[in-house]
Amino acid sequence: MFLRTEIFPRTILAGNSIKMSFADNRSFELWSGFMPKRKKLANVRRNDLFSLQTYPKGFDFSDATREFTKWAGAAVNPEAEIPEDFKSIEIPEGKYAVFLHVGSGQTAAITFGHIFNHWLPNSGFELDDRPHFEILGAKYKNNDPDSEEEIFIPIR
Repeated sequence: MFLRTEIFPRTILAGNSIKMSFADNRSFELWSGFMPKRKKLANVRRNDLFSLQTYPKGFDFSDATREFTKWAGAAVNPEAEIPEDFKSIEIPEGKYAVFLHVGSGQTAAITFGHIFNHWLPNSGFELDDRPHFEILGAKYKNNDPDSEEEIFIPIR
C-alpha cells in the first residue's frame, strides 16, 4: 500500500552485504551473519534495522538470475567508527516513494510486483539510481503474517 513520498536524509548504514539474485536468495545467510554481532555497533542512530539493495544501472527486475548486492544493517552516526567486521554504505539524500508491506517475507513479492508493475508506471515518477531499502521497525516480526515494514523506492 502506497503511504507517501518523502525526502529521506543522508544516512550511513553499518552492516554486512552479500551478492545474490532473486532466484538465489541468500537473505537468511546475510541476516544470520549480521544479527549475532550487531550489538558491536556503537553510535546507532535508531533502533530500526535496514534491509538495503543496490542494483546495477539498467537492472532488469524481471530477470530473476541478475545479481545485485543486499545489505543487512543499522543506521549509525556519520562520525562513528565502524568495527572491522562490518562494512558501511551511504544512502544519499533523495526522494522516495514509501509503501507499507504487511505480511511475511514470502508475500513480499506480491507487494513489490504491485509497486513496479502498477504503481510506478502510473505514478508520473521514474525509478532513480539510488539504494532501495526496507526499514524493519517495531512492528516487524520475522516470518509473521502480521509483520509490517516500510519499503522505500528511489524516485525522481
